[in-house]
Amino acid sequence: MPVHLNHTIVAARDRDATAEFLTDVLGLPPATTFGPFKVVSLGNGVSLDVVQAGPDVPSQHYAFLVGEDEFDEIWGRIKRYGLTYYADPYHRQAGQINTNDGGRGLYWLDPNGHNLEIITVPYGG
Repeated sequence: MPVHLNHTIVAARDRDATAEFLTDVLGLPPATTFGPFKVVSLGNGVSLDVVQAGPDVPSQHYAFLVGEDEFDEIWGRIKRYGLTYYADPYHRQAGQINTNDGGRGLYWLDPNGHNLEIITVPYGG
């Protein structure tokens, strides 16, 4: 069997609010609860297991590969929520998207300072 990512843990200052933010912005079903985690299920069988971590959460990067229609829907929600988005991971190009590798991409921050990204084409085209 090839190796597949099954889940990763997302540290949060507020577990429930973070899970709700992710499901809302990404247009996913509500998170479920499993032990100490709020489980955000993605379309490819991978889950983001959100856990309460306290006030000091180290920033992580989470990138999501989405279709063109989903990109437009997520981008629309980001704008509706008044979130600042960027064309680059260093957050130097505010209010812009990128067209790297022939697709579209953008970055924004979640309430914990995690750098989130959506792309329509994997890196390398």
